[in-house]
Amino acid sequence: MKIAIFGTGGVGGYFGGRFAQTGEDVTFIARCEHLRAIQTKGLKVDSLTGDFVIYPAKATDDVSQVGPVDLVIVGVKAWQVPEAARAMKPMIGPNTTVLPLQNGVDAVGQLIAELGNDHVIGGLCKIVSFVVGPGHIRHAGFTPSVVIGEMDNRHTNRIVEIQKTFNHAGVETNIASDIQVALWMKFLFIASFSGVGAIANAPAGILRTDPELRAQMLRAMDEIYSLAHARGIKLPLDSIETVMAGVNGLPEDATSSMQRDIATGRPSEVESQNGAVVRMARESGIEVPTHELIYENLRPLEAKARARAS
Repeated sequence: MKIAIFGTGGVGGYFGGRFAQTGEDVTFIARCEHLRAIQTKGLKVDSLTGDFVIYPAKATDDVSQVGPVDLVIVGVKAWQVPEAARAMKPMIGPNTTVLPLQNGVDAVGQLIAELGNDHVIGGLCKIVSFVVGPGHIRHAGFTPSVVIGEMDNRHTNRIVEIQKTFNHAGVETNIASDIQVALWMKFLFIASFSGVGAIANAPAGILRTDPELRAQMLRAMDEIYSLAHARGIKLPLDSIETVMAGVNGLPEDATSSMQRDIATGRPSEVESQNGAVVRMARESGIEVPTHELIYENLRPLEAKARARAS
């Protein structure tokens, strides 16, 4: 399969590296020093499931050199998806499938707006991984897994082939019975955990044991649960219990990528997580006071980070 990794960060770099290991035709889309390191030294991945290096690695910042591909893995940050959708068009052929793996629930719609319904499927992943230096990715938590699905939940040939490709690369991949429910279950977890973690500047071990922080996280989850149902997404009755069991199983020092970005003054995904909850709640006419509090406290920090980055 001919695959392009659009955004060779922690997620895209890890999965792209695993594909390349098993002989898939992978091109990494990257920039600046990260790109140059991959081109000259290859892509180095430190992983809990075994370290490896992809050398030589195909890498470029010019998508016009790649041509149409079978699969695009979208690995950029959630706030970068609209720009990425426009930039990847030279790689989109008649049979190209685009798979976003961002946190949040906005990416599919943003990609469809630029590329059309036929090219985009839904997806999410479970992995803790990040860039530690140019050309160097570290997988630091969770056994990596992926969930994919057509947005109308059809069991198509392309979904089956993509699942086989991930599984062949050693990544456990399942086809969702309802991809919208799967996406919102991840959203319920990540927006609540990220938001409360960022406000408190505390890792999972403190968030789940401090009574006030745990209660705040549960309130945030309950608000997303209510929002999902208001928007026609029928999350299971035990959704919050299921997600909190996941939080309880995190390493003591686990933090979200959004929390780490905010703590270090980088642009974050707050607009796609807590900001998206607030926006959709207003559209649906329901109240989400916990997420409003989180968003209003983090929004000024995000504005400063965006100003510095620009």
